Amino acid sequence: MTEVDLYNLEPLLELMAVGLAVAALPLGWWLWKQRRASPSGRLKALTLITLFLTFDLVLFGAFTRLTDSGLGCPDWPGCYGSATPIGAKAEIKAAETAMPTGPVTKSKAWIEMVHRYLATGVGVLILTLAAMTWWLRRQSREVSPWLPTLTLIWVCMQGAFGALTVTMKLFPAIVTLHLMGGIGLLVLLMAQAVRYDGAGTRPLPSALRLGLWAGFVLLWLQIALGGWVSTNYAVLACPDFPTCHGQWVPEMNWQGFSVWRELGYTPTGELLPFASLVSIHFVHRSAAWVVLAVLLWVGWRLRLQPGLAVAGRWLLGLCALQFATGLSNVVLGWPLLAAVMHTGGAAAMALTLTWALSVSRVDNSGSPVLSKKLAE
Repeated sequence: MTEVDLYNLEPLLELMAVGLAVAALPLGWWLWKQRRASPSGRLKALTLITLFLTFDLVLFGAFTRLTDSGLGCPDWPGCYGSATPIGAKAEIKAAETAMPTGPVTKSKAWIEMVHRYLATGVGVLILTLAAMTWWLRRQSREVSPWLPTLTLIWVCMQGAFGALTVTMKLFPAIVTLHLMGGIGLLVLLMAQAVRYDGAGTRPLPSALRLGLWAGFVLLWLQIALGGWVSTNYAVLACPDFPTCHGQWVPEMNWQGFSVWRELGYTPTGELLPFASLVSIHFVHRSAAWVVLAVLLWVGWRLRLQPGLAVAGRWLLGLCALQFATGLSNVVLGWPLLAAVMHTGGAAAMALTLTWALSVSRVDNSGSPVLSKKLAE
């Protein structure tokens, strides 16, 4: 691969222009459709549009990672100092000629840059959302700009992690944090959308509300473990199911859980043993049973709650999807579609739990008689 400066800010303005172009269509559609809506209605509509496109961005980010396109352009923010791969034809061709199956190819460069274009477009939408809430704050004190402002700060941090993903050559800890940050961005946008809805909250039994929080926390831990599997390329470390290499408890090496190290190496610079990849995979697989059990219980109970039955059905369906795609990744040799859907399913679970938590509260009616009647 040809030498290139890791940071080259020359194409930054051009990249921002592309981001504006990407955001122009959804913004134009939003302005036209919401021209007669109330301020809260306009905010909700723009938040939902941004949420939808951010979900697409998370899926495309997974596609970028799974096609080994994360270093398709080995500098940031452009591609060999150009705003598009078209301007980097010579450099890409030279790198591809030197390593035909290496990290830089024409298709990988385009995948990487399209991901950056989409990310810039989402950033423009989030900036617009934050600016609009501050503007409306001057007209009504009921509009709170703090959550949109936090979201804007969050997406800026995501951009920084995206840059580090490239410049630190797919450092596993950075890539995993970038994945979790993308899903965190979805959670923030969903919380905003619920706030603008203004439909009020539904009472839940304290045990179920606690179960929702437990499922939310466990899901985040499982997403972190899943990201660690993906970023360390440990998906196929256990090629069979339900055993791993024919064993219920395979040979493992815990160096794989050393956080601050380069891809494929131990913290001391030695090659990472295969048993370390097995341990990464096996821990994620084992934890999945606990997370699935909790989420299945929560989903089943939510089905019986007024106003939250849809969330319960979604959780149950997503649990089935996650099991099917996770199993497919192992027994079918990591098919791309299943792998992308596995990331999408995790993101959808986070959104469903966020929605359920945002629209519910603990039932504090405090009436033993009423509670007994409801139980009957």
